[in-house]
Amino acid sequence: MAFYPSNHNTIATTSLLWKTVSRLALSATLWGAACSVHAQNYPNKPVRFVVTYAPGGPADLAARFAGEKLGELWKQQVVVDNKVGANGIIGAELVAHAPTDGHTMLLVNTAFAINASLYAKLPYDSVRDFSPVTLIASGPAILVVRPTLPVTTLNEFVAMARAKPGTVSDGTTGMGSTGHLFRERLKAVASIDLLHVPFKSQVDVTNEMLANRIDFTVAGVAGALSQVRAGKLRALAVTSAQRWPAAPDVPTIAEAGLPGFEQSNWYGIAVPARTPVSIINKINSDVTRIGELADYRTKLTNFGVGPVAMSPTEFVTFFRNEIEYWGKLVKLSGAKPEDV
Repeated sequence: MAFYPSNHNTIATTSLLWKTVSRLALSATLWGAACSVHAQNYPNKPVRFVVTYAPGGPADLAARFAGEKLGELWKQQVVVDNKVGANGIIGAELVAHAPTDGHTMLLVNTAFAINASLYAKLPYDSVRDFSPVTLIASGPAILVVRPTLPVTTLNEFVAMARAKPGTVSDGTTGMGSTGHLFRERLKAVASIDLLHVPFKSQVDVTNEMLANRIDFTVAGVAGALSQVRAGKLRALAVTSAQRWPAAPDVPTIAEAGLPGFEQSNWYGIAVPARTPVSIINKINSDVTRIGELADYRTKLTNFGVGPVAMSPTEFVTFFRNEIEYWGKLVKLSGAKPEDV
């Protein structure tokens, strides 16, 4: 037999439900107002911008360029804090457990995305413990060969590698690095075998290239182009979808014979998870604003990247796609933490 509550019980239940809904609505209103206040007062003290690399490198410079302009806009100092160690894990863990008030930011990049799969266990969750805020900049890498290597195009390079499997050498900054994973994808797409020669830094790789002891490498555009223009290295292709403005004569990898091949170096900002959305939106909006400044754009261009406008929602999607993309390459390469 069905049970039907009395009118009294129905009225009492409805009254209780209405009171509950009213409290929830009031709480939501107060929370929304609090978030708005957070954004209006942000930042109200110096902002700590954690970079997991040593001063002077690409990630450090990207953070310093953006931090300088954001500091001017916010009338608060943006302090770049270089927390080097454990392949970026130490700095990332620090930010993952930092206060959620937006005053601690992390410079994230391709290496951060790679670590999510390279390490079976991390002291943080790369997706759950961070809120992606915005992309700062992005730019391609460039495939260069030593000038004495008898190839002038990517097709000729691939033909040589196929004719001499396992003998064409490529220098990278180690197992699990972006250069190493790039060559793994190149091997798979072009059906070639290469001789991997890891080094501690890109400077070491470049020096070996200039000494004609390494056949090719994939490097940042800014650093490699000066050597290309001096005739010390030869450029075969850039990894971007379109030709890079600073090197209009260098074809993309797709144009050079490997369609659909695209890869970029990117730099962005993430904050601890549960940081108020209003603060995330403010940081995002202000990064977009500084991206329109001529002197800032010039600095980035000279650095080999360009500013990128992307909403927080778009960056969340990009961020997660990058983790998935690099995860596939880590699996393909077989790289392990002990190799790094």
